[in-house]
Amino acid sequence: MFEASQSAVQFGIFVGLMVLIAAFTWAKVRGKNHASGDQSKTDKDIFLAGGGLNWFFVAGAITLTNLSTDQLVGMNGNQMLLLAWWELAGFVGLLILAFVFVPIYYRNNCTTVTELLEKRYNGGSIRTVISALFLIGNIFIYLPAVIYSGSLFMQSLFGTDIPVIVIASIFAVVGAAYAILGGLRAVAVLDTYSGVGILGLALAVVFLALAAVNFDLFTGVPAERVSMIGALDSPIPFHTLFTGMIFIQIFYWSTNQNITQKALAAPTVREAQKGVMAAALVRVLIIPPIVVIPGVVAYKLFGDVGDRAYGMVVAEVLPSWTSGMFAAMIAAAVLTTFSAVLNATITLYTVDFHRKFINEKTSAITLNRAVGIGASIVAISLVPLYAGASSIINLLQELNGLSSMPILSAFIAGLLFRNVDARAAIFGLVYGVGIYALHNFVLYRPDTLYVGETFYQHFGMPWLHYIDVMVFVLVSSVLMALAVNRLVFGNRAIFIFSREGRALRAAEA
Repeated sequence: MFEASQSAVQFGIFVGLMVLIAAFTWAKVRGKNHASGDQSKTDKDIFLAGGGLNWFFVAGAITLTNLSTDQLVGMNGNQMLLLAWWELAGFVGLLILAFVFVPIYYRNNCTTVTELLEKRYNGGSIRTVISALFLIGNIFIYLPAVIYSGSLFMQSLFGTDIPVIVIASIFAVVGAAYAILGGLRAVAVLDTYSGVGILGLALAVVFLALAAVNFDLFTGVPAERVSMIGALDSPIPFHTLFTGMIFIQIFYWSTNQNITQKALAAPTVREAQKGVMAAALVRVLIIPPIVVIPGVVAYKLFGDVGDRAYGMVVAEVLPSWTSGMFAAMIAAAVLTTFSAVLNATITLYTVDFHRKFINEKTSAITLNRAVGIGASIVAISLVPLYAGASSIINLLQELNGLSSMPILSAFIAGLLFRNVDARAAIFGLVYGVGIYALHNFVLYRPDTLYVGETFYQHFGMPWLHYIDVMVFVLVSSVLMALAVNRLVFGNRAIFIFSREGRALRAAEA
């Protein structure tokens, strides 16, 4: 009887906090969206929050779009301190976004990152191809992964038998409601308001988890789980921090619509930069401990439990009276990421496809609803596929690598060179996807890599890791695009820092 009453109270706290967050968000955004016949105003409201996000909301939106259960669950699921490098390196990626890419996007008046490519190349086909890749990644990777990992966490926290697909469906419906009804402004406000609670409770979990093991994180744990120097067979070999890691961060933070759209919603470049820098400080000071320490503590307490580590630690160390509160904050983290990625998906489809190829007059409100509902349904249907993954975060990194470096190669070639045909960039992109796929799905064998006779050892390269391969993919894709541009299309690419390139840049300015 007592347990049933306690569960009812916790559920009431959970529902109450979710309603409170929704109420605060509605109070902040009500009356701000334009529903008039002015298409440009409606577009800017839905896609860029009317260009009115101050630095605080830009920082909150960027932080919470990135931080969700795919990180809390997935990174802690590796149960290794080593995974903190993903977050520490993100600081550098955000610096590059703030001081290199934000000024470029604002100068070119971009709504989507792909608009920049169309302006930099001779031809708009590269914009269409890369936008399609972003859409595929969002719909088939990011959206289902977020609601799957969130549902898995809820199962672990409450010990419920409710199927993951049911919990995921609830997340998708509520997250879609924020993105569809409120646009980017509602997403950013939801991110920021819920972010304070999420980060605060996550830090409390870190402290309580350490207290549960007497603040001794190292005794009784294999050395590789507490070392920040990754071995060759680890998820992040140490040498890769100086090879592919930086380029992965540049792609994710500076050329990824899901993130950059928040920076593009500020009124000025300076305000956007302040927001990005605030997000960078959170990234380096707060995020690393909350995404790795509970996982290592889980190893000490429960052994190798994989992606269930975070939920098990939270259930173990948090007082029972806080479970409803923590569940609300985790649910908010899932909703913020889902709604943000969904809003970016709607933006890409509307601006880069529907308006360009189908009907440029179609209302953004109509497309917002149709695309949001359709993408959510697809994401829900894909959740069962992710249930078979041994590590959700490693799976995401590997899948993202399939397109990330090829896409970044198009940005690098377009920004560092002039007089490059868009078709040449597409050729380089397709080549990059093919090379990466050859490595990961043909030559790479996770069960035998670095052990016995492998492809890499045969050729004297046992140290080669998929992050190293990403550097090769990036560089060779750029070179391939430039070669095709010259040999096939007869164009001589002009390096922007050459004398001729500086003259062209001066003319553009």
